[in-house]
Amino acid sequence: MIKFPFPHEKKLPHDISISRPPVNSENSLIVDRISGSLIGLAIGDALGACVEFRSNEYLNLNPVEDFMSGGMWELTAGQWTDDTSMALCLASSLLTNHGFNPYDQMVRYKWWYKYGYLSSTGKSFGIGNATRQALEEFQKRQNQLKKKLNVKHEREIDTLSQDYIEQINFDVNCSERDAFGNGALMRIAPIPLFFYREPSLAIELAGRSARLTHDNDLNVDACRYFSALIVGAISGLSKDNLLSKRFYDIHRHWFGTKALHNDIINILSGSFKRSNGYKDGIRGHGHVVASLEAALWAFWKGKSFKEGVLLAVNLGDDTDTTAAIYGQLAGAYYTYQNIPRQWTQQLYANSLIMSISQWLHFSGYRQIEQPKQKDKDKDKHIIIPIIIPTQKPIYIQRTLVN
Repeated sequence: MIKFPFPHEKKLPHDISISRPPVNSENSLIVDRISGSLIGLAIGDALGACVEFRSNEYLNLNPVEDFMSGGMWELTAGQWTDDTSMALCLASSLLTNHGFNPYDQMVRYKWWYKYGYLSSTGKSFGIGNATRQALEEFQKRQNQLKKKLNVKHEREIDTLSQDYIEQINFDVNCSERDAFGNGALMRIAPIPLFFYREPSLAIELAGRSARLTHDNDLNVDACRYFSALIVGAISGLSKDNLLSKRFYDIHRHWFGTKALHNDIINILSGSFKRSNGYKDGIRGHGHVVASLEAALWAFWKGKSFKEGVLLAVNLGDDTDTTAAIYGQLAGAYYTYQNIPRQWTQQLYANSLIMSISQWLHFSGYRQIEQPKQKDKDKDKHIIIPIIIPTQKPIYIQRTLVN
């Protein structure tokens, strides 16, 4: 397992010691899809970073075709921004806690914001207004708790158990209700990558994770729907099936009793299928609906990971996030092996991201691994515990068919 550092250790991502889990050859394609998703997120982010907030008009004249240095953050080619940092914070929380711990997720986002934790430069940059507001509110609530408990050191508060947090009714949802940006969607991939074997659980937890910083039904449902698409891609669904108007109806049982927001229904009904892209109104803006539409448009329009990610970047405006959202889904669909090798090699801290993706598969697998069937001649109803530190174990009944 990866031993993630504490902020005071001031380790940059490329300095973190890594290890690789054992990989079963039978699962190699699944691992390739999971790695493709997380690496794809980071590559999209890095490609868009150098032209963030550039206009479509500018990019028509100066299209991005490869990693470049510079931009408003003065990054070197292959370095990534807050999108990847926050996704890695989420992944590190899942792996460290062996499951879903919303308090710890917020702690790690705070570490990134305050100390540059898991940043490609060692400093936080690019934070959106909604995420900033939520993390500042979280720190305020933590400070109140420190006084109440007479605790002096921040680390003591940061490492409180989820059970204790629930016992004292500490509210981890720190967002304003009008947080309609794309800051939750850009980081969401680790949830479906870890929980993809239980689609309904992956989708529920994606929504809960989104609420931490973007507490409204539109953002929650954007993350639920997009996580379902990632689960579908990992499972090997075709692009036509993923982007079908019937995707939601066919997989309705994944979404529980809560229907999706009408704006998300409009997207899954095909609002992004506009042949002329920008000329037809597709925009890479920071609003969650525009971002989701733009990423899905690039996925629909492109015939390869490379073609699609460059379409996403060259829409302009919030270039890194549009491409990072695209990369989560496209990487899972096309697989890691079909992402251009020169990009995977030049990507900053690529070994760490690859290791994290493999551990997401392995650790998630260990959480819900099925007992061996004793009777191969009969269907077996078995109860599989799914360990989630935030609550009592959830038990799901499955039917195993030979």
